[in-house]
Amino acid sequence: MQTNLRGRDMITTLEWTKEELETALEVAFRLKQERALGIPHPLLRDKTLAMLFFYSSTRTRSSFEAGMAQLGGHAAFIESRTTQIAHGDTAKEIGEILGRYFDGIAIRNVDWGIGNKYIRDVASASRVPVLNMQCDIFHPFQILADLMTIMEKKGNPQGKRIVVSWAYAASYLKPISVPQSLILLMPRFGMDVVLSYPPEFPLMPEIVEEAKALARKHGTGFDIVHDMDEGFKGADVVYAKSWGPLLTTTDPEEGKKLQDKYKDWIVTDERMALAAPDAIYMHPLPADRDIEVASSVLDGPQSVVFDEAENRLHVQKAIMALTMR
Repeated sequence: MQTNLRGRDMITTLEWTKEELETALEVAFRLKQERALGIPHPLLRDKTLAMLFFYSSTRTRSSFEAGMAQLGGHAAFIESRTTQIAHGDTAKEIGEILGRYFDGIAIRNVDWGIGNKYIRDVASASRVPVLNMQCDIFHPFQILADLMTIMEKKGNPQGKRIVVSWAYAASYLKPISVPQSLILLMPRFGMDVVLSYPPEFPLMPEIVEEAKALARKHGTGFDIVHDMDEGFKGADVVYAKSWGPLLTTTDPEEGKKLQDKYKDWIVTDERMALAAPDAIYMHPLPADRDIEVASSVLDGPQSVVFDEAENRLHVQKAIMALTMR
C-alpha cells in the first residue's frame, strides 16, 4: 500500500509504479464493497472537481459526477465550446485559474496531436492534480477499470492471454487511446498481449515499442497479427473495438474508405468460439451493435461490458480519493 499519492496527476498509467497502481486497485475494490454494503465514504467532503470536456461523453461524465458526490464532494461540468475556452483561454490560464478554484481538474480532449499536450500544459500550470479523462494517446481510467474487471472475472491476470483487436464500426473514426493504453498496462500485470488490426490501422510506433519493452521486462508475450480469427485463438480476454487509421491518414473521408474495407471484422459467436471456452468479451462502450459486435455476443454470457462500465466509477473514485485529499 502506497501512501504518498496526494497531489499526483493521472495522465498515463506509465507514470505510476506498479505498486502505486496496485494501491489504486485495492482502494477501488474497497470502495466498491462499501458501496454494495451501503457504507458511506465521504473521503472528499467539501472538495470540488472541474470536469473540462472537449469531447462528448456518457459514461465518463456520469461516473465522475456520481463518484465525486459519493465521496462527499462536487463535480462541475465545463464544456469547452460554451465557455471562454473557445475564445482565448489558454491551457496555462486554465491550469492557473481552475487550480485555484478547484481541488482537482479532469480533462477530456482527444483531438489528434493536441489532446495530451493540452492536458500536460494545464498540469504544468496547476497547483492541484490533473486527471486525464481521455486524450489522443491515453485513456488511463478506462484501462484501470478494465484491469479491475479482468481481476474480478479471471483472478490473477498473470499468464492470461488478451487479444486487443480492431473491429469495424460505421459510426465515426474513433481515437486510438484505448488500445494503446491496453497494450502498455497489461504486460506490467503479467498478461500476454496479442494486438490484431488491419495493416492500415497501426498504433503509434513509439507506444508499440514501449509495450514490447514492457513485455520483455515482465516476461510476457507480445505479438502483432493482421487476421482477426488468428488473434482470437486461445484468448482468455477478447477486447475488440474500432479505432481510426490515424497513423495512415487524418482525412476523414479517406479514413472512412479504409474502414469500410474491413466490414467483416465483427465479433461474432463463431469468432468467440475460437477463444478459450471461458473467455470474456470486453468493450469500453458505446459499441455499434451488429456492426462492430453481434448483439448475441454483447448481451451474451461471456460479455462483461456492464461490470466493466461500473468499474469506471470505482477506479475513478479511488484515484480521486488518493490524489485529491
